[in-house]
Amino acid sequence: MDALQHFLPQVWFVILGLFLFLYITLDGFDLGVGILSLTASTEARRSILMTSLGNVWDANETWLVLMGGALFGAFPLAYGTILTALYIPAVVMIVGLILRAVAFEFRENADRKTIWNLAFGIGSFLAALGQGFALGSVFEGIRVDGAGHFVGGIWDWLSWRSILVALTLIQGYVLIGSTYLVMKTTDGLQQTYVKTAKLAALTTLAGAIFITTSTPIFYEQVRLHLFSPPLLYVFGAIPVLGLLLVGLLWRSLTRGEERSPFVWTVLIFLLSFLGLGLIIFPYVIPPSITIYQAAASPSSLVFMIIFMGFLIPIMLFYNIYNYVVFRGKVTEAHD
Repeated sequence: MDALQHFLPQVWFVILGLFLFLYITLDGFDLGVGILSLTASTEARRSILMTSLGNVWDANETWLVLMGGALFGAFPLAYGTILTALYIPAVVMIVGLILRAVAFEFRENADRKTIWNLAFGIGSFLAALGQGFALGSVFEGIRVDGAGHFVGGIWDWLSWRSILVALTLIQGYVLIGSTYLVMKTTDGLQQTYVKTAKLAALTTLAGAIFITTSTPIFYEQVRLHLFSPPLLYVFGAIPVLGLLLVGLLWRSLTRGEERSPFVWTVLIFLLSFLGLGLIIFPYVIPPSITIYQAAASPSSLVFMIIFMGFLIPIMLFYNIYNYVVFRGKVTEAHD
């Protein structure tokens, strides 16, 4: 039983990481395209951006719902504490997602689309901003008492580091949104997003380098955790691989390739998540509460694994089916 109590929380840590990665990657390009829609020069161009998302964005957001439910069931203590600590960023994110959903539907039937265009773009930005501040709290840590309950202030999530993390995440979303549009658009519009992708790659890289180097410097616990073998070698390899992937992304954009920039960006996101996992494991409420302390009972975790074992393949099939059916260029409008 002791081995099971030790193993099951690790399994759920990986499962939640998978859900978070799928959400950040899939809904990330949705949010990136939404942010980029604010800069579209004409309504025809903006319509291309909206059409490129029309049949996939609903499925992408289901991973957020699934992740929230899984966190509540697997780590109920973490669910309550994290939402209490991040109440304002969570509200900002939810307001942004609601604005996006309402604007997307109303825009199609509106004679005057300006207000809905703004609502969609601003909603995308707010959702990304809320997620960025939530991610920043992982690096800052959440103050809890001995029982794991939040004892900090309502503004603990706001600091210069969390602002930097939020801006870097937004740039990451713009990057993956741009590479998605490179894959979905043609001609002059495609070239516009090639340039946007290059700029976003540079700004995202700058933010990632600063976060990677400053985190061990400012936080002794992280430094001691990462700089002890064998994690030292793994953590040391991640920045090198990251620079390699950024170089491959830049080369693919320069060569005019269409699909590979999106693939390289997804791999950059994956590598970033591996690094994040190394930083926080085995904590689910950094830097105090571990996955073993916050986990539900073994019977609950086993039941949820059985349930998810049926649900995850269905959701993956639905997502893959969407992308296969609606693959190809968006050509309803022209420059």
